[in-house]
Amino acid sequence: MGQSHSELEHRSKEEVTAKLAEKFARKCFEPLELHHFKDNFKSLADHQQDVRYLKEDTIARFLELPDILGVSPVVFQMASYIGAFPFLHDAPAVLGFEQMIMVVTILSERYTKILSKGAATRRKLLFKSLAVYDRKVSEIEKQYQTSSTSETRSHAPGFAVDEAGDDPEDEAVDDDELVLAALDSLDLNDAFKAGDLHAATTHGALIPADNFRRLVMLLLLVAPLEVQESLSKFAPRVTGEELESLRTTAENILSAFLNVERSPGITFTQFNEVIPVNFPYLFNGFNALFEHFLFSKSLDLNKRKGSVPKVEEHAIPLPPLLLNKGRTLNLNVLSQLSFFVPGNELFRRLRLLYSGAEAGFSMGSFEAKVFNWRAPTILLVTGTRLEESTRPSGSEAHFLDSIPPKRFPNGSPPNKDRVTFGALVRQPWRSTNKECFGGNDMVLFQLGPTHDVFAASVINKDFVAFTKPPNTNPGITIGCPIPKMGQAARHESLRALGPVSLVIDSSFEFGVFTHDYTSRGGAFSTSTSRKFDFQERFQIDDIEVWGCGGDAEAKSQRERWEWEAREAEARRRINLGTGDIAADRALLEMAGLIGTNRSGGSMA
Repeated sequence: MGQSHSELEHRSKEEVTAKLAEKFARKCFEPLELHHFKDNFKSLADHQQDVRYLKEDTIARFLELPDILGVSPVVFQMASYIGAFPFLHDAPAVLGFEQMIMVVTILSERYTKILSKGAATRRKLLFKSLAVYDRKVSEIEKQYQTSSTSETRSHAPGFAVDEAGDDPEDEAVDDDELVLAALDSLDLNDAFKAGDLHAATTHGALIPADNFRRLVMLLLLVAPLEVQESLSKFAPRVTGEELESLRTTAENILSAFLNVERSPGITFTQFNEVIPVNFPYLFNGFNALFEHFLFSKSLDLNKRKGSVPKVEEHAIPLPPLLLNKGRTLNLNVLSQLSFFVPGNELFRRLRLLYSGAEAGFSMGSFEAKVFNWRAPTILLVTGTRLEESTRPSGSEAHFLDSIPPKRFPNGSPPNKDRVTFGALVRQPWRSTNKECFGGNDMVLFQLGPTHDVFAASVINKDFVAFTKPPNTNPGITIGCPIPKMGQAARHESLRALGPVSLVIDSSFEFGVFTHDYTSRGGAFSTSTSRKFDFQERFQIDDIEVWGCGGDAEAKSQRERWEWEAREAEARRRINLGTGDIAADRALLEMAGLIGTNRSGGSMA
């Protein structure tokens, strides 16, 4: 028989928390995982009187968070807030056994097994876990919003998410659906849920820019992390030039949320607008990271009392995250891509098809290297912004004469003149005559100096065109009307630029990216963060095209890698090859290399 409503209403917070933790553990973890979790908590927990809990340095050490990132306090703040679930107003919580079940279940997204309503509001929960409610910060935010409003009225370019706006929570009670869904799962009635069960609203809260920068660096690092894979394996990525590259990539991502020179932190409005479009998979790396709590190194289930220890077989190592080296695409940029392209399409699956630096900057080389690839591709182009103060000449002047006069400002400050744009093209490349190729699953994006994603829209289908001479204005265009052919083209000397578009001239020397926000987009939607017009004209430094391996290609690459790993292991074992220690020892004794019957010394 179930409990009556009267009994449910009089449950204490401790009883509700214990009941919810028990349900999370039973429904979201496998029995073996729960056994490992208990063992980990028991071995890691500190004691104070009758309370067992985890400290910040304990969690940082267990997860192997790099000290150089300084991210341990940020992660601990998140865990302490989420550990108070569902009574978030009691945060920060002491991270006991039940609280850590909440943390692991929510940060690893295991909660979706029983809380179907929680997916949409996890983002708000993550924001609250990172935010601060300092009065001084709130005053700075108000001053900043006032100045942003005046600047907006004067039509000065800036980040639209920096502008003052109505907080979506101002008009309603801050009912967190994730909390309500959790309580619903326990059959608690509406009267009980109507109590003071909710955390402070997001109004007036900010995520400090420096905290978020540190967190993004960690998320870039853990993006490709596999379950049970040690984070210390990525130690080379947090030293020397690799660390500088990690910081630069994190800065590009942070600039999608705010201008750090104008705002002290990220508001919920900014966070909520930018994440779904630009970074839908930003926190996916936490899944594997926090699932480390579900695997205990001290438990060897192969051991049985009185059994003979089994010889450990050498596991075949995973292929490298990036099979080829590129000048533009490195491990940090790869992780950045995985924030808006599913990681299972990227990690260990990319193959360098074309590099201008290696194959030559020409449309012929591009065609020879790329057109036979039948799976999706990622185009990356890097360049340096053209100087507007100097008088153009030669090929630069010819390129500028082929496009309309510039009427928009640059998209980033003068000191950030190196730009990187790209596109995910899921259809095979081909020469274009009458119709563009591509589809609604295409993505146009910018990776630096500001991260931005421009999803395909339904306004038109001017996706990708690859036109070669003698057509008028040949080259690669993305988001532009297809160049006209024949006699009609002779009367149009200027290239038509789409509202949101990328153009690469046929010599692969120059490019232009246009963002006409006023027009509300064309084949691609306008930016969710930079709600103003801008244009970047640049000299191309490099172009790369990476093939996203299909299932057949990925299988072939994996089989080839495993074969090479087995061959290396066979050579390492000098062809003794049985894997049986006793048999190998007997063979060595017969050869007189080991054992008590060795003669030693000279044979004379």
